[in-house]
Amino acid sequence: MNLIADVSLFLGVLGAAFAATFMVLGFLRRRSLLDHPNPRSSHAVPTPRGGGIAVLGVLIPVWAALGLGQGRMDVVFVCAAAAALAGLSWFDDLAGLAPPWRLLGHGVAVGAALAFMTGPGPYFGGLLPPALDPLAAGLLWLWFVNLFNFMDGIDGIAGVETACLGAGAAVVALIAGLDLHPFGLTAAAAALGFLWWNRPPARIFLGDVGSVPLGFLLGWLLLSLAASGQWAAALILPLYYLADATITLLLRVLRGETVWQAHHQHFYQRAVGRGLGHAAVTGAVLAAGAALVGLAAAAAWGWTWQAVAGAAAVVAALLFHLGREGKPAAAPR
Repeated sequence: MNLIADVSLFLGVLGAAFAATFMVLGFLRRRSLLDHPNPRSSHAVPTPRGGGIAVLGVLIPVWAALGLGQGRMDVVFVCAAAAALAGLSWFDDLAGLAPPWRLLGHGVAVGAALAFMTGPGPYFGGLLPPALDPLAAGLLWLWFVNLFNFMDGIDGIAGVETACLGAGAAVVALIAGLDLHPFGLTAAAAALGFLWWNRPPARIFLGDVGSVPLGFLLGWLLLSLAASGQWAAALILPLYYLADATITLLLRVLRGETVWQAHHQHFYQRAVGRGLGHAAVTGAVLAAGAALVGLAAAAAWGWTWQAVAGAAAVVAALLFHLGREGKPAAAPR
């Protein structure tokens, strides 16, 4: 694709996501599909939840069309699995779904999509035996789907993370000469179109219908980068989300807590709890995300271990900044 085509694609998806979110916002308000505040919430007024319908309603057809244009039926299957996850997650938003059934649905989608994936090489750069490589990739993908949902707890954070991951994947793909860059480009555009409505103070929330399928699609994009030899970039781009969610989970396990229950212990939640505010925390995540995009690009240029070390330092600094002691934080919405 040339520059004019890329810019046109980006602006088209951006505008479509912006308009779709506006329409979905009106629908949710008319149907009173609101997330009402409670003592554990991080918002103060009833806010429509389900904006992911708009984001996925734009992104899934675009990705499917891009996949068909490249002759990649594996991409079309991934899009179909994401649509199925959106349906499951919408039911979860409306009626609630027991954690085992939710996890089973995620696992089926990941396993089926992984079976259809095509790539030039192993996901972990040959470090694992061939039989274990796809199994480890599937478990990591399943974890990423869930942590992406866990981390969507304050205004703007999921949109910012999606935009950074998409933009970073597009840059890395362009440097490495991969055909993945339009997928990253459109993911970033859709996230930015939604972010206008979700920036602090948010007028609409993504909901599970958005965060779960988005985590699934972004997980596919990252694994595709890794299978194409860009394992360092695939690690660097989501490193803050991976670190915050994984460290928090391990600490909860060590304390003997029920890990699937809502809590207020993520680093970003602790920062909000000590008074930084949604905008300040999301801004810090954006600054770190921009740095990680640059470091992922450096890894694609061949500065692999220097970039990984730099990413570890960026994420460590962000976690320290967000996780300093303060008053208890509000739980995720």
